[in-house]
This record gives sequence, structure tokens and C-alpha cells, in this order.
Amino acid sequence: MNFISSLKVKKMTKMSPQEKKEMFKGYLAISPWFLGFLVLNVFPIIATVYFSLTQWNIVEQPTFIGLHNYQRMFFADPLFKKAILATLKYVAFSLPLKLVFGLALSLLLNQKLRGMNFFRTIFYIPAVISGVAISLMWIWLLQPDYGLVNSFFALFGIEGPKWFWDPQWSVFSIALMSVWTVGGSAIIYLAGLQNISQQLYEAAAIDGAGRWKSFWKITIPLMTPTLFFQLLMELIESFKIFTQAYVITQGGPLKSTYFLMLYIYEESFKNFNMGYASALTVFLTVTVLILTIILNYSSKKWVYSEA
Repeated sequence: MNFISSLKVKKMTKMSPQEKKEMFKGYLAISPWFLGFLVLNVFPIIATVYFSLTQWNIVEQPTFIGLHNYQRMFFADPLFKKAILATLKYVAFSLPLKLVFGLALSLLLNQKLRGMNFFRTIFYIPAVISGVAISLMWIWLLQPDYGLVNSFFALFGIEGPKWFWDPQWSVFSIALMSVWTVGGSAIIYLAGLQNISQQLYEAAAIDGAGRWKSFWKITIPLMTPTLFFQLLMELIESFKIFTQAYVITQGGPLKSTYFLMLYIYEESFKNFNMGYASALTVFLTVTVLILTIILNYSSKKWVYSEA
């Protein structure tokens, strides 16, 4: 190690004044990003971990209490268990829906038809609309008595469910809402589809493969890198579900949509229990991190690589 260090020092001493000047300019150029990374990312993470070990109501000075918040979380808080269950149910419902509908939409948008750029724009717009506006729209669509969806079912003599107002349907209803914004992921899928060489499909057609077989043997394997990226992003976003439950259900009915992010919000800004909210945040972050590591490790077995 001393030999390597001496080589580095020697190399630095041999740098010309012009090279040193250029290196200084490079570090100066990245300094705003580096400072922003420290202030907006590293410091909040360290502060959250510290506050999770304290009792703090924002107004008074935090009091160090060790692992008491975590002990309460795992062994003495029934709301925590309900929040975890509701969040996991939402992830289980929404993740497959968004992946399947996003890929299906991208296959439609990949068709070579006149005006396709217009449709791509139309389907992408919901991805950039405010979550509050989307939530208010879906309240009107799924209202049990006069909502558009149940009114359509009534034309055929079918009684629609209570949707957000039924504990058995509430989580699925919010997951169904998430399909509305798959236009953003469809654009990413579309980029992956357009990177697949058409020669592969032509060769498969010559060998007698139909569209369905070509889809499973060519499209899906070559799309696995894009699918992996979207699976990772959608997984993280699913655990961050908040706006829909806050605007539509406020965690009800019967705490069926009391998601973990909503619980963190209430502990932070309603109950002013910032120490416990920090512990919940640490738990959520570590959970997503572990799932990300597992997903990344499993990708070696199913994601296509040219290497």
C-alpha cells in the first residue's frame, strides 16, 4: 500500500501547472452537485437515523431514548401492522397491473400507424397530471351511487361494488387507479421495443414462428432489461403510495388503506411524534433497500445480457 501511495504522490508531483488547473476546474464544476448531494441526501439520511433514536416533538429538544421507538414499532403498535399489511396488499395488486398494462400499451403504441405520435402524447399526459386531480377524478368515476363505472354496470343489471368505501375493495380500487398513469412507463417500454432488431422477427417468420411465439421467444427475453428497470422503479413507487389514500379515503374504511407513508405523515405532522415517524421512515427505507438488493441479485438469472 505504501508503494502504491508513493506512486500516486509521485504522479501528482509530475502534473504540470496546466493539468493541475484543469483538475481544479473539474472539481469546481462538480462541487454544486456534490454539495447538493451532501445537504439534500446524506445529511437527511443521517439525521433521520439519529432522530429515530430520540423522542422529539419538533418544538422541544430531542431526547435520546435508544431503540425504544423500534421496540414500540415491532411489539406494541397495532397500527404499524395494519399499515404494513395495507401497503403490501397495494404493492401486490398494483405492481402486476402496472407492469402488464404498461407493456401492453407500449405494444400498441409501437404500431406503425398514422397519427401514432399523437396517441403517444395523449397516453403520456396522465403521468404528469397532479395526483390530487387524478384522485378527485376517480372519486367521481367510482362513486357507488352515481359514479360513471357503476352507472355503466347498472345498464346491464349489475350492481357495482362500493369501491373506495368497501374494505374489501378499497386497496384494489387504489391499485386500479395506478393503471391510469402507465403512459409514463409505456414510453420507456416503447424505447426498449424499438431497440429490438426487426431482422430477428424476419428470421423467426422465415422459420415459421408466429407472432405469439415471436413475442415469447424474442420480445420478452430482449425486453427483460427494460422490464427489470421498470419493476425496480414501480416497486419503489408502490411503497411510497400516499396521495390517493390521503385525498380519497384518509386511511379508511376500517384502516384498510392506512398505508405506511400515510402513517408516517400523521405521526409527523398531526401527532408531532417526529422521533417515531423517523423510525418508521428508517424501516420503510431499509425494507425497500433489501427488496431492491434481492431483486438485483435475482436479475442475474432472468435478465438478458449480451455479455
